[in-house]
Amino acid sequence: MSIPVLLVDDDAAVREALAQTLDLAGMRAIPAASFVAAKDHITRDFPGVILSDMRMPGRDGFHLLAYAHEVDSELPVVLLTGEGDIPMAVTAMEQGAFDFLEKPCAPGDLVAVLTRAIAARQAVQAARAETAHAEAGDPAARLIFGQSDLAEGLRARARLVAQAGREVLVTGAPGSGISKIAEVIHLSSDNARGPFEKRAADGLDRRGLAHALAVSTGGTLFLDEISQLPADTQIALIEALEGTDDVRLMAGSTVELDETRINPDLFYRIEISTVRVPSIAERPEDIPVLFRRYVAQASEQAGLAAPEVTPDHLAGLMARDWPGNARSLMSAAMRFVLGMPQDVQGAGLGLAEQMARVERSLLVAALGHQNGQASAAAKALKLPRKTFYDKLARYGIRPEDFRR
Repeated sequence: MSIPVLLVDDDAAVREALAQTLDLAGMRAIPAASFVAAKDHITRDFPGVILSDMRMPGRDGFHLLAYAHEVDSELPVVLLTGEGDIPMAVTAMEQGAFDFLEKPCAPGDLVAVLTRAIAARQAVQAARAETAHAEAGDPAARLIFGQSDLAEGLRARARLVAQAGREVLVTGAPGSGISKIAEVIHLSSDNARGPFEKRAADGLDRRGLAHALAVSTGGTLFLDEISQLPADTQIALIEALEGTDDVRLMAGSTVELDETRINPDLFYRIEISTVRVPSIAERPEDIPVLFRRYVAQASEQAGLAAPEVTPDHLAGLMARDWPGNARSLMSAAMRFVLGMPQDVQGAGLGLAEQMARVERSLLVAALGHQNGQASAAAKALKLPRKTFYDKLARYGIRPEDFRR
């Protein structure tokens, strides 16, 4: 299969001559007369390279180069320059262009440069495919997000503990995702195909524990807030763990544990393999990654287009402490998608205003899910059509704005 070369030049005669040269070299030209015509072909998974004229009406080669590298910083862009444009070409190289050629260029020189660019592109794509394949079998890479050293350390710790094959204690602040990390450990372990059962420790009696252990056979039982497990049930749990290897126990706690908070025998059994989930405040550099992901998830759930997340907005998020951790960041993402202010949860607002904002968000979400079909949205919310339309009018919501 021939390698595509996105060929961008406003001169039709030049485009045709270059396309013929590429065809003879076994490459497939995708001709475009302008940046606008070329834009839709520039994607992260574009398998070829770009060959563009430097000077074009409207948006020139510099603009195309900047756009291409915004989409994919490793997409090779080769620029064609006219006589006297060499200083511009050098500047373009400094800005990340793969190479430049002065027009008119010999076919051999053009093919040689493009061949190198294609080889570089294929190497990048091969490395990405290998990484994707590795991550497909690596739940820690797939499900624990963030680029900070703490995030990488958490992934490494989860992988290590997963292979230990014994009880695990996962700790962290409220909202940090303790149960999620426990599930990642389970999925990274040898019993990943077995069940992963979650139970609240608070109020769990012997009978409930026995049932939870039975349905967890061959897999993992996660007990959330282990310090709240009744004392009698703790004894039953110790006895059960000593009598079987068919279930792996994982415990979660948002409070610091010691032998005074739970049965010492249980504490010393689970504290050998401990995983601590760092708070959002400890790794603010991960907030942009997390927030963008949560916005994408919230948009999909609400059936709405994801709004643009500006650098200023991200800077404001990174300046906050986030005592609710990932859970509160998820809530902020949902409010952002629904067009609700950050203070929606009550700062300075009366109950009526808070309720009105929540009602508006539900109306917007319903219309988004139903592609702007008001009758279907009213039915989903179990509202009479007249009541539904009255509410839309009250909040200035137009169903046609949600039709795609």
